[in-house]
Amino acid sequence: MHDPNCLFCKITQGQIPSRKVYEDEAVFAFHDIRPSAPVHFLIVPKLHVPSMAQATDEHAALIGRMMVLAPKLALQEGCNPYPDGGFRIVVNTGTEGGQEVHHLHLHVMGGPRPWLRG
Repeated sequence: MHDPNCLFCKITQGQIPSRKVYEDEAVFAFHDIRPSAPVHFLIVPKLHVPSMAQATDEHAALIGRMMVLAPKLALQEGCNPYPDGGFRIVVNTGTEGGQEVHHLHLHVMGGPRPWLRG
């Protein structure tokens, strides 16, 4: 199911251009338009799930797919390998949690360390 008013639904359907990192039948990954790190991309499900707060048991495999995909794409996009390299996964949930687009998404960020604070 898609939300016709959702920015990320429009991106996953190709209605709004993006710098695509990866796509399969269930997920779409693309570069963040306001990166907070040298490597910063989003992984979003093609299924419209408003946030992590709305995730249910039926979404477990999809969210697991996104989490397993994150390290592979992080390396592909230029993050250095674990343990000396690495990346960060952030999931903002709800307005008070900093979520700006209400479609579940993972921020994957990494690269040289000066961007990391705390």
